[in-house]
Amino acid sequence: MTDPKDATHILAFDLGAESGRAVLGTLAGGRLSVHEVRRFPNTPLPLAGHIHWNVYRLLDEMKGAMRDAAAAIGARPASVGVDTWGVDFGLLAKDGTLLGLPFCYRDPRNDGAMEDYFKLVPREALYEATGIQFMPFNTLFQVYAMVRERSPLLDAAADLLFMPDLFNYLLTGQKAAEFTIASTSQMLDPRTRQWIPGLFQAMGLSKKILHDIVEPGTVLAPLSAEVAAATGLRDVPVVATASHDTAAAVAAVPAEGDGWAYISSGTWSLVGVETRSPLISPRSLAANFTNEGGVGGAVRFLKNVTGLWLVQGCRKAWSDEGAASYEELARAAAGAPPFAALVDPDDPSFLNPPDMPEAVAAFFRRTGQAQPESRASLIRSLLESLALKYRFVIEELGRTTARPIRKIHVIGGGSRNELLCQFTADATGLPVVAGPAEATAIGNILVQAMAVGRLASPDGIRSIIRESFPLRTYEPAGGPAWDEAAVRFSELRGARQDKEGSL
Repeated sequence: MTDPKDATHILAFDLGAESGRAVLGTLAGGRLSVHEVRRFPNTPLPLAGHIHWNVYRLLDEMKGAMRDAAAAIGARPASVGVDTWGVDFGLLAKDGTLLGLPFCYRDPRNDGAMEDYFKLVPREALYEATGIQFMPFNTLFQVYAMVRERSPLLDAAADLLFMPDLFNYLLTGQKAAEFTIASTSQMLDPRTRQWIPGLFQAMGLSKKILHDIVEPGTVLAPLSAEVAAATGLRDVPVVATASHDTAAAVAAVPAEGDGWAYISSGTWSLVGVETRSPLISPRSLAANFTNEGGVGGAVRFLKNVTGLWLVQGCRKAWSDEGAASYEELARAAAGAPPFAALVDPDDPSFLNPPDMPEAVAAFFRRTGQAQPESRASLIRSLLESLALKYRFVIEELGRTTARPIRKIHVIGGGSRNELLCQFTADATGLPVVAGPAEATAIGNILVQAMAVGRLASPDGIRSIIRESFPLRTYEPAGGPAWDEAAVRFSELRGARQDKEGSL
């Protein structure tokens, strides 16, 4: 690795629902380079009928990655920051002890909690207060699931920390609630950017377990003495970066001007636009859009839809037979017949099935479609369906915001999937700019760079990205076949439209 004298090295931990990564960024001469120091699995842990996150294993991996990073650059990084997926949390006792392993958002304890909570606070009133998309595992509903089952953990809890805030605490001993991750909880007012106490009080919780909000780019504290001793990194500050992975990724969209939408593509797909203030209206409620926090005062107006989760689930199910890589699956799918069958990626049966290929096959049977004849054809069907889902969300975004959308930026791991990017351009009729694939880690790093004084404002982040990373544009080459498929897809959606108004 080159090491110019003016270089600043920053370490980002990007923890996703499938894996975690430690990425080292080097900022020098107005350009950023990134290097993956370590990658490690993040496998949910089944215990006593529930699904948990093994935070202690992840913490050990993070400590090892810090040692690796120091060895790679021969020095201490200027800072460390953590981003993760949204909504999940850990509870601390009064003495700071973690009260068990955090639950995974796919845990069955959440079943029905959202509908039960609506009996306390009506759906319309809750959306007006929070502007957040209704999903059965939002933090508010997870907490209510614990209230409903009279969980002793809530009685013992003194603090609730979202996942990145929990890792920051384990690294420093400092407790805080970073804004972008807090905004995913459905417990925050997006206008005032403060908690709404009445939502807790409605379910009989009166004690204060939520922490004051801090902005992305806040320096929290140096690594604790214990972590410093384990890693050899003393006096290294931990930054509350853009701690929600999508907030970090959207900060790294290499866009210019206006008229663009983004798709942060991975296990989940976050499809949206940036606004300067929340958009909360009957139309946004009907379409189930969300208003989440961004960097520099931006609002991420978006819809969270199931992304490559179905493809990942199929590949996992085939792993015992020596499953092909994602790249090999996509290449095979490119040669399969188009539009053999379609699925709605957000059908509830796909949330956490024990056998994803069987869940997909059951969907085909339930909707009267023929089963694709090969794995390649099945993967193509899933990717075409996802592109059609994007089409409907993008169209509804344009109608809801009354803003023209002329270009789509695809960022994250899904930007490497050339077939999905081309399908997205074909389905929407819009050019797709793909990259950077490492958008989440890059956004994490550059928000940290602001915190340590290497960048003056968020405006500099996107220009650095355009200078630093290759981008690829896919022009639409669709036609009547995509329009016909969109009609079929719309019929599938209509068959499962429920009271939540999901797109």
